[in-house]
Amino acid sequence: MKSWIENHLDTIADALSPCRDCPVANTERDVNLPGTAAITAVLEKLLAVLYPGCHGQAPVAHENCHTQLRDTLEQIAAELYDQAHRALEYACNRAKCISCGDCAAQARTTVTALLDGLPAIREMLQEDIQAAYEGDPAARTTMEVVMSYPGLYAITVHRIAHALYSQGLPLIPRVMSEHAHAKTGIDIHPGASIGPGFFIDHGTGVVIGETCRIGRRVKLYQGVTLGALSFAKDETGALVKGVKRHPDVEDNVIIYAGATILGGDTVIGRDTVIGGNVWLIHSVPSGSKVYNRTPSPEIHIL
Repeated sequence: MKSWIENHLDTIADALSPCRDCPVANTERDVNLPGTAAITAVLEKLLAVLYPGCHGQAPVAHENCHTQLRDTLEQIAAELYDQAHRALEYACNRAKCISCGDCAAQARTTVTALLDGLPAIREMLQEDIQAAYEGDPAARTTMEVVMSYPGLYAITVHRIAHALYSQGLPLIPRVMSEHAHAKTGIDIHPGASIGPGFFIDHGTGVVIGETCRIGRRVKLYQGVTLGALSFAKDETGALVKGVKRHPDVEDNVIIYAGATILGGDTVIGRDTVIGGNVWLIHSVPSGSKVYNRTPSPEIHIL
């Protein structure tokens, strides 16, 4: 076996070598992509800024907390700039861009915008934490929500990823969202717009599509899908991208476990309750109660 391997290693390595224009290879010469581990490391530092001393971090020393915070922000700025620069250059190379501008300058602008926006993100997260505490009778303290609720972890990562997505940064927001998806079972595309006071109870199996718009103080239970009804195609049969495909959910809506709501034209009016396992492909007015009853869902307007 050893001799067989030794005799064939050069042949196998030659066939697999990234030096031979492998379409999925990342080399410094050709692509130099951002790294998923590096992005996750930056994300963990951002969580340490938003939740000091939590999520596995040691308690922050009170006497030098400002200095420690500043040092962490400096690390985030440097590391995120490096990853953002790589992502922008990759996108530029794929588009064969000639005059799109300076990738380095765009990376600096993106990082600055995120850091400037962190206080506003933390304010939104405070409303998310309070919504979880008030909406779950099992929650004993708000710190229990911060330390253990997968829904809060997912929305925290989403608010960071969405800020980067809104700046037009490629790759990195999706890597962040898929990290949260793998960790929590909650799949939120970074393009989705979600208002404050958002609470996902239990969370496993929740899917929120790219073009969703969700208002204030919305509550979802496990297994909810806010998805696309169909995918438009162009004359060549390729999927049309960049169009509204996912529903809007207005303020103060509750959607119970297993409900599926589809379509870019679908709007769930404010103060509506959607029952478990409901399938909806059309809008419902504000103040509705929608629940399953054979042979089709019933809608009651309060």
